[in-house]
Amino acid sequence: MNIDITLVWAGIILFAVFAYVVMDGFDLGIGILFPVFPPGRGRDQAINSIAPVWDGNETWLVLGGGGLMAAFPLVYGVIMTALYPPIIAMVLALVFRGVAFEARWRDPGHRRWWDVAFTAGSLVAAFAQGIILGALVQGIEVGNREYAGGWLDWLTPFSLLTGACVVAGYALLGAAWLVWKTDGETQAHAYRLAPRFAVALLAGIAAVSAMTIGLEFDYHDRWMAYPQVLLTAQVPLLVAIIGYALLRSLRKRRELAPFLLSLCLFALTFAGLCISVFPDLVPGGLTIHEAAAPESSLRFMLIGAVVLIPIILAYTGWSYWVFRGKVGHEGYH
Repeated sequence: MNIDITLVWAGIILFAVFAYVVMDGFDLGIGILFPVFPPGRGRDQAINSIAPVWDGNETWLVLGGGGLMAAFPLVYGVIMTALYPPIIAMVLALVFRGVAFEARWRDPGHRRWWDVAFTAGSLVAAFAQGIILGALVQGIEVGNREYAGGWLDWLTPFSLLTGACVVAGYALLGAAWLVWKTDGETQAHAYRLAPRFAVALLAGIAAVSAMTIGLEFDYHDRWMAYPQVLLTAQVPLLVAIIGYALLRSLRKRRELAPFLLSLCLFALTFAGLCISVFPDLVPGGLTIHEAAAPESSLRFMLIGAVVLIPIILAYTGWSYWVFRGKVGHEGYH
């Protein structure tokens, strides 16, 4: 059987990006929500719910970025050149946030300011990721196999909207995570926050979807042309069904269901993104096969990926299993 190694690597990178979004999304969401929790036990309980896993979650960002550079170096170069400001903002925010996460415990005299830094880093990282997504979807100008646009082409109303949607989505994941992992007043506060961000995310998905279809590429045909519309129409339908089920689970005071349903919403939006851009990696600029590294390189790297990805998955699953259960009032598992 002849396997298209280029598509395999595209799938690996998409999987790594999605794993990063859903895993690091909820701990970035907790940082975004941090100011609404009272200083002291409420914030300590929230941050201890992610303390055992937050740094491991970012492994997938390294895998996605490193895999893109190795397997699709042309795309990596174009994206880095076109989106340098938001990418640097995201990386610096993640570093700043990581320092604040640790320093708030080791420097209690300045904990208030470290909490501000933790929130700011989380908010900027989430917003920058949304801007990067929006800039990719709206298209990057490519000429002679390199970036041919301007310094601020990424800054548009569409990319700002996608940035706001990612912030709302991460905040929803964070609130749903706290519903599952905490109890008492922290959980009750998370129950109050989650429906607001769920509604904001659903409204944002609708707005971004409507604007995407109106962009200059053939997004309209990919979604609306017959007969594929019979398949693509199921995505917004499922979003509506999952959104209703999410809000209902929050009203019923379910604990695990809101988090799982929130993940389903992210999976559906990710599926919608794939429908919109496939087979492009840079919409309107570079396809998967045009941008791929030589096949011999892809096959060689796949050996390492086949070994390492199961190890990462096993370690991640083990760490979540070891630290299963709720964080008590004292802030410890």
